Amino acid sequence: MSIRPIRTEDYDDVRRITRGAYLEAGYFGDESHPYMAVLADIEHRAEHAEVWVAERDGVVVGSVALTFAGQRYTDIAIEGELEFRMLAVDPAVQRAGVGRAMVERIIEHARTLPGIEAVSLTSGSDMVRAHRLYESMGFVRVPERDWEVPNEDILLWVFRLAL
Repeated sequence: MSIRPIRTEDYDDVRRITRGAYLEAGYFGDESHPYMAVLADIEHRAEHAEVWVAERDGVVVGSVALTFAGQRYTDIAIEGELEFRMLAVDPAVQRAGVGRAMVERIIEHARTLPGIEAVSLTSGSDMVRAHRLYESMGFVRVPERDWEVPNEDILLWVFRLAL
């Protein structure tokens, strides 16, 4: 498996994978939820964040967006943190190590960046499988930074890994 920057020819795969991963996990009931449009807009995400894909045997099987404090796609990163968002793995290959490999690569990359001392992310309070992954990799909850999505009944937990 390789993890590399997104190319325009990956956009449809990333759109399908991201929507499918969020729906399959039950985070949203159907495609009509407003956040599904945000997840599907890979063109905008790729323009305003660094987007990577995981590719196995020539097939895109995952994606993630990287961002830093003050950037458009940043939710919670403060100075000195690399934030990753919208980590999604194709439901057909989940639980095969793709998500873990992507997070390992993000951590490895963060360690090479001057001034970056931690990796941070938000995760829905009900995303239990994701929480187990992050905690197994050394991320810790930072409850004082948790936040609620405006106009939604969704609590987002903040996790952080000091490098």
